Amino acid sequence: MMPAIVGAALAILVVGLLLRRVGQPQVVAYLVVGVLLGPHVLGVFTDQAFIARVGDVGVLLLLFFLGMEVSLEELVRGWRIAIIGTALQVAGSIALAWGIGVLMGWPFARVVLLGFVISLSSTAVVVAVLRARGQLHEQVGRDALSILLVQDVAIAPMLIIIGLQAGGPVDGTTLTLQIVGGLAIAGLVAFIVRKKTVELPFGELLKSDHELQVFAAGLLCLGFALATGMMGLSSALGAFVAGLLVGSASGTDWVHHTLEPFRVLLVALFFVSIGLLVDLQFIVEHGLVVGLMVIGALATNTLLNALIFRALGRSWRQAFYTGAVLAQIGELSFVLAAVGKSAGIMNDFGYSLAIATIASTLLLSPAWIGVWRLGWRTPEVPQPA
Repeated sequence: MMPAIVGAALAILVVGLLLRRVGQPQVVAYLVVGVLLGPHVLGVFTDQAFIARVGDVGVLLLLFFLGMEVSLEELVRGWRIAIIGTALQVAGSIALAWGIGVLMGWPFARVVLLGFVISLSSTAVVVAVLRARGQLHEQVGRDALSILLVQDVAIAPMLIIIGLQAGGPVDGTTLTLQIVGGLAIAGLVAFIVRKKTVELPFGELLKSDHELQVFAAGLLCLGFALATGMMGLSSALGAFVAGLLVGSASGTDWVHHTLEPFRVLLVALFFVSIGLLVDLQFIVEHGLVVGLMVIGALATNTLLNALIFRALGRSWRQAFYTGAVLAQIGELSFVLAAVGKSAGIMNDFGYSLAIATIASTLLLSPAWIGVWRLGWRTPEVPQPA
């Protein structure tokens, strides 16, 4: 195991330095290293599931840090973009999937599943790319983030609908927990907005003890993630809310400094785990189909999101750039695809095609955003929320 770890660190360093010279963010290096070291190329790492589980913690830390950094008041003011934009995005994706399904003769359940899969964007990729380019707190970052947060909430009803399409019974306990969890999160966010500054228990005692700080900060992030996960909601949403709570508390600068090294390492592992999923042999054998799916997903998601943002008051240039930022298919879509396969909605070939398409859009997303960023030259003009 030690040679594999050393090899991965060396590969990330070399590939990262090479890609940095051509202006690509580190996330691309992590993805490329995952492809190279995965079971389908060099075979250095074969246990993708283990690395993915560890990498998932990195995504939680990423959302936790994001919650500490964003302005909650600005997010609340942009509710129209978040709610209406996400609803239109999901509806447009289902309409696109229906058009494909008519040509292919798909059942309605598969159409809905595909629509859900392509409607979700990657929080991890979007945050990493926007942070690297210093745009996380610009209008494009705020718009994209608001959409991503609502998507994290929408994953719960999507899973329920997929279960119903497969003929499964409605789990009343799960549904109740999701409603209670959603109300609890809404109440906590309202409390933070109203209170503005909160006091964390034992905050003063932890300031002088670095070792306990590591465990306290980790407990805040993972504890909230565990709670929302047990309620049938997105664990990433729980981590983000925990970050909002810490960000609004006084004297919590130590949290950022304590967890930052863990965030870098674990986020890298998450993207490496995505790269491990890319089966180059499957892509070569079905290159035309995969290529059309990837190009179609990136292009249609960009156009669909651009039309939505334009309709909600953004300029055409800003709308298309934000659309490109959200064009990739997100990591939560892996979950939907797996559920669809286990429910019999998607066959083995369809599942392999979905995995190849999702992973490829994640891999190409930074370059796709970079192409659209070339037109992002004019100063930001304030737009109505």
